[in-house]
Amino acid sequence: MDFRYDETTERLRERLLRFMAECVHPAEPVFEQQAARRVDPWAVPPVVADLQAEARRRGLWNLFLPGEHGAGLTNLQYAPLAEITGRCPWLAPVALNCAAPDTGNMELLAQFGSSAQRERWLTPLLEGRIRSAFAMTEPAVASSDATNIVTRIERVGDDYVVNGRKWFITGAMDPRCVVFVVMGRTDPAAPRHRQHSQILVPRDAAGVTVRRGMTTFGYDDSDHGGHAEIDFVDVRVPAANLVGAEGSGFAISQARLGPGRVHHCMRLIGMAERAIELMCRRVVDRRAFGAPLAEQGVVRDWIAESRVRLEQARLLVLKTAWLMDTVGNRQAHTEIQAIKIAVPAAVEWIVDRAVQTHGAAGVSQDTPLARLWTRARALRLADGPDEVHRQSLARRELRRHAAPDPAVGRV
Repeated sequence: MDFRYDETTERLRERLLRFMAECVHPAEPVFEQQAARRVDPWAVPPVVADLQAEARRRGLWNLFLPGEHGAGLTNLQYAPLAEITGRCPWLAPVALNCAAPDTGNMELLAQFGSSAQRERWLTPLLEGRIRSAFAMTEPAVASSDATNIVTRIERVGDDYVVNGRKWFITGAMDPRCVVFVVMGRTDPAAPRHRQHSQILVPRDAAGVTVRRGMTTFGYDDSDHGGHAEIDFVDVRVPAANLVGAEGSGFAISQARLGPGRVHHCMRLIGMAERAIELMCRRVVDRRAFGAPLAEQGVVRDWIAESRVRLEQARLLVLKTAWLMDTVGNRQAHTEIQAIKIAVPAAVEWIVDRAVQTHGAAGVSQDTPLARLWTRARALRLADGPDEVHRQSLARRELRRHAAPDPAVGRV
């Protein structure tokens, strides 16, 4: 694996770094001011549209999506770009049309959607004219096991009828969100991993009720569309809205979540870099007990340990991206799970130390650290909690050694 950036990646990195310095970081206080003044708490501050227009003008659009529908980058090429956007995860990804959950939904539609579905929903998503949500998690079951999902999707003539309740549906509070990708059970009698399907439900369909917006650690996360609790009561949609075939819902969700997990981890690296930068600046400028905080041994230990953990995480993310490009997502499954376990925990630790060096300011609105910490902590649950990934990874490892290798001596 060659760690040098190729010509395309280097060109886009330079362009993106300029965009961050000239547009995104100066827009951070503007975003906060506009958000504080809005009447609708879920309305998108106008500065977001301004950033999107400038990103498109600079050729920084849909960088995440390979193939004909996106920028055509590999995962390894996209990794350092996603890292840069992670320095401002509430503005930069959406400015580049590279924000979840739209990214995963675009990948899903590009890979599994029909031509009619792609025309109706993928095209406007690619153009940034609408937003979408992925409705899988449910309040009544342990959704960390996706086969537990109990929302029903029943065939009735030429339609499907959807009944169920979902929650923490990211993006659903955004006024621009017009479609939900809903996972539900179509055949309870089928084998466990063939019981579920996915279907496209327009937000304005009769029977869809957004009950409330939800917070994470007190943040409404309105910058990426918020999170919603939603009821689906006798929601009737055409059978043509089914994504793929009946019974393929679990497999499609796994295909969708794999790249999403990698993108989250790529951005987390950028979040940690910003936290280390803020930590170092703080301890050089701040004095306590007659000396700069930077001279305290415990502070230096935090800085050194932060750098070590970050570089370990970055290397594992890059290896995972490289494997996805060279052998495919299925063969990179172990590494995808490994980064989902390791990276959010490492970044949470790093941001926590940055918070500690800032004292009370670290938990206030005067720095981005509190927001960064909540994102890292939430990602230890999003797309599957740590414990589920650890269990699955351990099973895979045990299977590798289930049959004794005669070449390995026994003691």
